[in-house]
Amino acid sequence: MERVLFITSTRIGDAIINSGVLNHLVETRPDARFTIACGPLAAALFEQVPRVERIIVMAKRPAGTHWFNLWRQTVGIQWDLVVDMRCSATAWLLRAQERKILKQAREPIAKVVEAASVLGLEDNPPAPAMWLGEDHRAAARERLPALPDGSQYLAICPSASWIYKVWPPEKFAEFILRFTGPDGEMPHARVVMLGGPHDEGYAQPIYGALPEFDFVDLLGLGLPETAACLERVRLYVGNDSGLMHMSAAVGTPTLGLFGPSDDRCYGPWGEHCDLVRGPASFEEIDRAHSDRRRHPESLLADLDVDTVYDAAKRLFERTMP
Repeated sequence: MERVLFITSTRIGDAIINSGVLNHLVETRPDARFTIACGPLAAALFEQVPRVERIIVMAKRPAGTHWFNLWRQTVGIQWDLVVDMRCSATAWLLRAQERKILKQAREPIAKVVEAASVLGLEDNPPAPAMWLGEDHRAAARERLPALPDGSQYLAICPSASWIYKVWPPEKFAEFILRFTGPDGEMPHARVVMLGGPHDEGYAQPIYGALPEFDFVDLLGLGLPETAACLERVRLYVGNDSGLMHMSAAVGTPTLGLFGPSDDRCYGPWGEHCDLVRGPASFEEIDRAHSDRRRHPESLLADLDVDTVYDAAKRLFERTMP
């Protein structure tokens, strides 16, 4: 039996981006048992990984002492392989027959490709993966049952990790109204609202603008449960966020909305995905708002509804079954 330690990200999106590397190890090392170290937000993503022995939750602590805690919990084990996606020094301080430590790319490349480079797989990078149980899928069928009139589900995620990465809610509302209208691409579609447990503030303005809509509110649903629901929707439209990467990972046609984050690195991965941004390039926004984490407003205001509608239409048509 092999023992493999996989150290991955705290953020949900980055953990999903790295998941393809973990899935490759699961598929190519059938005798391996896995210990996965990750942040508390991402821990639920790995509960169904085949042959997982342990998930070590690394809650961030002052002065980086969470890294000491990880070392303390893993130093007594002889590892066959340690894969460190965090570029930390921890892997060098453990007993390991083999170590693979990610080196960040110097040029902007897709983060999935960068992650794959830790195993020398950048020429054929493994796609991000999600591991779901049948209980998750059964619950998803109850939440999003097949619609009797043959209509479909459109998933929307209006939130992101930072306010400056959020498309204005009035534009989301206009897009939904047009895209699901009688002359839209998904007439009479049910709209599924997704987001974290504290994202009601992003959804409420959309609800208020469309009081006649019967939204399926799944805000705050757990990550595996959300992923199972995403498997059942026809199209996902949302900001650059962890749920965007999750939607892409489960194979749902996914349109990412970009502005102040670099789509060359963080665009959703796969032929079933696309992205769109306003006229300002990432470099232009980066130069103008180098302090954007302190920016109290959206930096996607230049992304108009027509542009998003057209991109969603193309993706919808291209991914017709």
